[in-house]
Order: sequence, then structure tokens, then C-alpha cells
Amino acid sequence: MKSGYQVIIIIFIFLFSRSIYGEQKTLNIYTWGNYLPQEIINQFTKETGIKINISQYDNNETMFAKLKTLKYPGYDIVVPSSYYVERMIKLGMLQKLDKSKLTNWHNLNPLLLNKPFDPKNNYSIPYFWGTIGIIVNTKYIDNKKITSWQNFWDATYKDQLMILNDMRDTFGMALLSLGYSINDVNPKHIEAAYLKLKQLLPNIKIFNTDTIPNIYIDEDAIIGMAWSGDCKLAQQENPFLQYIYPREGFALWLDSFAILKDAPHADNAHKFIDFILRPEIAKYTSLTLGHSTANLAAFKIMPKKTQQNRVAYPDHETMLRGELQLDLNEEARRIYEKYWERLKINN
Repeated sequence: MKSGYQVIIIIFIFLFSRSIYGEQKTLNIYTWGNYLPQEIINQFTKETGIKINISQYDNNETMFAKLKTLKYPGYDIVVPSSYYVERMIKLGMLQKLDKSKLTNWHNLNPLLLNKPFDPKNNYSIPYFWGTIGIIVNTKYIDNKKITSWQNFWDATYKDQLMILNDMRDTFGMALLSLGYSINDVNPKHIEAAYLKLKQLLPNIKIFNTDTIPNIYIDEDAIIGMAWSGDCKLAQQENPFLQYIYPREGFALWLDSFAILKDAPHADNAHKFIDFILRPEIAKYTSLTLGHSTANLAAFKIMPKKTQQNRVAYPDHETMLRGELQLDLNEEARRIYEKYWERLKINN
């Protein structure tokens, strides 16, 4: 019979080894809703034995606020948009990547690397990218009449618009309609955009970011904003939907994988990112979720129909009208946030 001391030692060793080995087989990802196919998660776990825990957010602001509020959030990987990558780098929230562990790095599209928000990609790995444009249901609306963001303010579309529940995307749309940059930091211009959006409220039926394809497929909204990937998915179910690049210009978005500074499973995070960078994995993920891949090797093995799809992959001339979202200074950010809160409560 073992002594009480021996029992305590055995229990301690068991709990210690369980903790250590449990950490080695775990990965915690904080990402956008519907951004990782379950089949891909299952395959990674099958290959590595690493269990993935997914938590979701519906906009960058929610993600950032949670990470700032919780001292030790326990997440390993996050998927911020370009301007939040820049902000999180400045605040020391991300750790530098060990590119020696990313053997599939060379598969990335060089055109999406070395952007101003992370010039040497020391902290971020491009995942999905796309544009923000207009969706029109041609069963009800003559798409030839829709060429501009300004069309949203037409009284014809009262209580019909779907607008993105994302501060930067929605303010960017309003700024472009006024002839300004989506990255404008002039307080007067930001206020003008807010007042412009207030005028739009009677036409807005819903703010949303979670179920955009379904809203347009089911015709709960027949005109509005959309991310290009969501439009591509919706078009597969509803052939009357058309995507339009507004003449004033449009926002280009780029979401990237990043590893948090205090990630408890950083090595597993690198393994997962390298797994995602495999061409066949990136291809499946992009085709399943609809968003444009940042993986050039994956793009090259996609069906010709996908490669030639101008919603997912605009031509060079169209791309020149796009503008990449960048971080704002602190003062401008506070002004945007103030007006966004007021807009959402119709104040």
C-alpha cells in the first residue's frame, strides 16, 4: 500500500504531465465567423493530434476590445484585417513569426506581401483578401441604374439596404461617396461622413456581417454592401445577384493570420499556419468559403472558371480603383468610434 506522500507525488506527476502534454496538443484560434472549414480543422487534428478550439467575432473592434480587456486571453492565433495588424504591432500585441517553421511561405502571392501595415511581413501572413462593393438583385432592380455608392441614398430604396456592421467599411463607403479617402483622418470629413450616413438610415433595413450570403440569397435585402467573397457564394444560389464596383472607388481588405505575443501554443500556431499555406488546403478553403485566396500556388490549381471570376479576382484596371485599409491615428479613431456609436443608436 502506497503512503500518503507517494500518492501525492503520483497525483502531482499526473497533473503536471497532463498539463504539459495537453498544451502540446492544443491550439486556440480567435477568428471571424465561418472562416475555417470544419473539414480543414478535422484534417489538421488527424495529421497532428492537435485539437483546435475556435472562438469567433463579427468585427475587428470586438476582437481587439476583448484582447485588450482580458489580461491573459489564452488565444494563440487571431485573424485581424490590415489596419488592425498595424495597430496590434504598434501595441506589442503580436509576436514575430519564425519563418523557418513556415516551409510553405513561398506559396504566397508576392503582390499581397510587404504592404505598409507590415512591410516585411514579420508579424502577419495573408489569408483572404477581397473588395467591398454593391450587390444588386436584378430581379427587382435594373443594375444599369446602379453605378455609384451615391445610389444608396435614393428614396426608392427605403428600408431595403443591407449595410455592413463594420465601422471602417461603412464609414469608408460614406467617405468615398463624398470624394474622400477611406483612410481619412480629417475630423470635418469624418463628421461629414457621419451626417451622410444619418441621412441613409431610413433606407437601411439591416446592419450585418455574419450571414451576408443568406440575406441576399433569401432576398431579405435586394441591394446593399457586401464583401466580394460573400457575393460570390450568394451568386451560386441566387443567379439574379450582381456585384458592382462603384465608380467612386472601393475598399480593398486583407485579413491575415497572426500569433499573439503571449500565445501559449506558439509552436502549434506555426504548424497550423504552415498547414493552411499548402496549395491544396488553401484552394479548398477558398472555394468552400468564397473569399479570394492570398495563396498564389493555390490560385494556379483552381478551376479556370474561378480564376476568371471578376468578383473574386478583379482585373488590373479595376484593382487600381481600390484602396487598402490602413490604421488611423488615435484622435481620428476616437472620432470614428464616437460617431459609429451614435449612428447605431440613431442619435
